[in-house]
Amino acid sequence: MLLSHLETLNILSTPVWVVSVHNQQIIFANTAARKLAGNSLLGPLRNGQFSVHSLQSLESYLPHLKKGDQVIEIWTIHKEGRAFPLSCRLSLAQFGFQEPAIVFEGTHTSAANVPVPGSFLSEARPYRRDQGGFYERFFQTNTAPMLLIDPENNGQIVDANLAATRFYGYSRDEMCMRHTWEINAMGQDVLPVMHEIARLPGGHKPLSFVHKLADGNLRHVQTYAGPVDVDGVRLMLCIIHDITEQKRLEQELEHAALRDPLTGLGNRRQFMQLVENARTQNPQRTHNFSLMLVDADHFKAINDQYGHNKGDDALVMLARTLETGIRESDTVFRWGGEEFLILLPLTSLEGALHVAEALRSAVERFAQPDLPSMTVSVGVVQYQTGEDFTSLFKRVDDALYRAKTSGRNQVQSG
Repeated sequence: MLLSHLETLNILSTPVWVVSVHNQQIIFANTAARKLAGNSLLGPLRNGQFSVHSLQSLESYLPHLKKGDQVIEIWTIHKEGRAFPLSCRLSLAQFGFQEPAIVFEGTHTSAANVPVPGSFLSEARPYRRDQGGFYERFFQTNTAPMLLIDPENNGQIVDANLAATRFYGYSRDEMCMRHTWEINAMGQDVLPVMHEIARLPGGHKPLSFVHKLADGNLRHVQTYAGPVDVDGVRLMLCIIHDITEQKRLEQELEHAALRDPLTGLGNRRQFMQLVENARTQNPQRTHNFSLMLVDADHFKAINDQYGHNKGDDALVMLARTLETGIRESDTVFRWGGEEFLILLPLTSLEGALHVAEALRSAVERFAQPDLPSMTVSVGVVQYQTGEDFTSLFKRVDDALYRAKTSGRNQVQSG
């Protein structure tokens, strides 16, 4: 449909990837991108050894891109047995897509140019503090933690303002005895990333890192790093913003969005996210798994006889019984109503049927004085190579239907 429009990107010498926002899949990679990174999936590119971004969710970038903000990500490229960083500029796709898409335009980076820790010897004259100068007064009176870094000297911190010493818990002199990789959770992997950042133009959205404090605590931070010339010495000015509390709240909201509030199990959204992440980041694990769909028999009768509160208690009991009966590698999700979906990685149909029968028996045997007895019907299928999930779900639903129409309290495969 729009392939002809995308093919025009092949004339560019810079690598370009067009990515769907909703399913976070690469729609198109031009010739330069394929030459640089082969047919890499988005997951390893965005979440590799050197990968850094402002926001994890691509959808969260949309308001910023629509406003024209400059957004940069750093990806990890694997080529010829080596890994190296590549900075990418983001923009909204203008190819008439019905759903949002983002263009990632990379800058050419050679794996041979990846800096090696300890290989930098700055030939520029050293930075010296000007105690009475305007820059020094501005630097020290700013309430945001700020660091001056020499990227050509192994990421040496050459100065830190008062706010930075309070934040990190070191004195100014102690800070200036350290390098960026000593305060960054990435360790020395941050050095090639730092050199990518040093080549970027100013004004882009801050990037996210995890920094280590003097007391060993880790803090989520967003840092803006840009080039600055101080009395003829070219350095990087790094401004740090602590987002640990914001990150905690985001994680709580994300956790709540992925959990069923009644049973505490993962919900349908979490299952789809888990499968998609496995497909993009570890595709070999998606080629050998089984699914199990479990449905509580005659659950409407339980609600009618005992009331909805007892019905909810029965569902919680069922959830706990399923959790207890599965293997450590398996995961239970509440699919909806009285249905539960179980993912069994690296499991054949025979193995899944064995687990299903054990679960069915455990539910049937469960007895608690204040709760109604219950049985379940179970459908089981094994993923078939090349099968889409619509077909897979239909097969497991059909298997469950056969279990229910054949008398319930039994297991059927599909």
